[in-house]
Formats: sequence, structure tokens, C-alpha cells
Amino acid sequence: MNVLMVLTSHDQMGDSGHKTGFWLEEFTSPYYVFKDAGANITLASPKGGQPPVDPNSEADDALTETTHRFREDAHAKESLASTKKLADVDMHQFDAVFYPGGHGPLWDLVNDEKSIAVIKAAHEQGKVIGAVCHAPAVFKNVEVKPGQNIVGGREVTGFSNSEEEAVGLTGIVPFLLEDMLKENTATYSKGDDWAPHIVVDGKLITGQNPASSEGVAKAVVQALQEG
Repeated sequence: MNVLMVLTSHDQMGDSGHKTGFWLEEFTSPYYVFKDAGANITLASPKGGQPPVDPNSEADDALTETTHRFREDAHAKESLASTKKLADVDMHQFDAVFYPGGHGPLWDLVNDEKSIAVIKAAHEQGKVIGAVCHAPAVFKNVEVKPGQNIVGGREVTGFSNSEEEAVGLTGIVPFLLEDMLKENTATYSKGDDWAPHIVVDGKLITGQNPASSEGVAKAVVQALQEG
């Protein structure tokens, strides 16, 4: 199993003056699910090198068993500090692509031509595509046929409007993820705020929030093993 994990390179929360990036647990939890399943993992980001971590995800109340494991894992930290440039990635070399969330992807990966090309290639090659929390935003500009978005007619989830409202960022984010998915004719579903909710539609696998990250990764592994 060869898994590509794509992280944001964006570290500013709009013009709010606050920092953002990727959400640490949404990276570490899937990373260790993949690693413990024996996968070869490649990390990439638009700019390459160390992607920005959302500082809120390093607060004590956001830390988990996998974030603590990561802190003690020199190899994983080195891999994260030296992500490949997305432009140097060839989807033919991978069986799955996975996008951790955090608010960063709403600004860069949404419009990143290489990310869009990676997702389209994964779709065309029948690879597994996973995304959690805010990361389904990366599907916004991915057309698989003229006028048809990759999520069109598919069952998906992602960070809900009520969760965005709860964190007070409705007026700062460039768009609301739940609304965007519905506008692209996805069948959007959600569970309770902050509770795990994973949706599997063939090889497209999405999770609603940080609590869903382990479940999404396990569903990706299951899809790879069955594939």
C-alpha cells in the first residue's frame, strides 16, 4: 500500500491576523493508522518542506494519543519537515490519496492546480480518495466531466455549518464547506457536532470533524485491502 498524504502550506486565517494550517490530530491519527497497516507513506504539500500546524491543534485539550506518539517519533517529524512539493508527485505511484483538514486547505489546496490534478488522476485511475473535516474543501474545483464536480451525486460529509458557527469562524472562512458540497450536488450528511461521522461512497471516503479522522483512515485501509 502506497499512500500519499497532502497537507496545506497556508498559515493565515484570512485577514483575521490569526494563524492556521493543518490540524495536528487529523494528520497524526491517519498517519499511524496507515503506518500500522504497513503502508508506505509519502507526505506532500504545495510549497514542500514543513507545512504549518494550526497552533490551536497543539493546545493541551486538542492533544491525543497519536499526537503524543508523533512527538516521540523522530522519523515522522523528519518526514513532516521535508514534505515533497506537490508538483513533483505522480499519482500513478500511489494507491490512495488522503487530505488531513484544518482551515488551511480552504485557502490554498482548493485552488491549487496540482492538487486538483492529483485528485482527478486518482479518480480516473480508480484510486482511493480520503479527506477529513475541512479537507473535503479540496474537491470544490475538481470536475470529472464538464459541469460535473467529483462530489456530484455522491454521498459525502465534512465540517458542518453548525460546527463552523461553534468555533466562531463563519464570517472568516472563504466559504462554508457544508454549503459548497451541497451546491456541487453532493448528498451531504452529518452526525452530531464533534462526534465521529464517516461516509464511504465507493472509493471516496470523507469524515466530518477531528473525531472522525481515525475512522476515515481505517475506512481507507479497508478499501485498499478489499480493492
